[in-house]
Amino acid sequence: QVQFVESGGGLVQPGGSLRLSCAASRSTSTFTIASWGWYRQAPGKQRELVAGITSGSRTNYEDSVKGRFSISSDNAKKAVYLQMNSLKSEDTAVYYCNADVISEGYKTNYWGQGTQVTVSS
Repeated sequence: QVQFVESGGGLVQPGGSLRLSCAASRSTSTFTIASWGWYRQAPGKQRELVAGITSGSRTNYEDSVKGRFSISSDNAKKAVYLQMNSLKSEDTAVYYCNADVISEGYKTNYWGQGTQVTVSS
């Protein structure tokens, strides 16, 4: 069983920056990450995909964050990052990392526990 631990959330003023991190609780060669995603869920709204990255480093972004957010990953550390710049109040949400884990030929999807991002003056 693998767990993914997130960090980096907090309170920031509009226009500010935050960097979220998500890493596997154990780093061994027995599994690989096929793809990562960062999702967010604001109060009263559905969870939405913010950014994704494949093992081949192909990325995709939700339209409202293009040019402001950047996703990256470190395959050796089994970690993913989300650099968020020019933050807006509408970016306020709980952010979750998501991973497609490949182990012994099987793919399993995992979620992190979530980290709160609040953008407010």
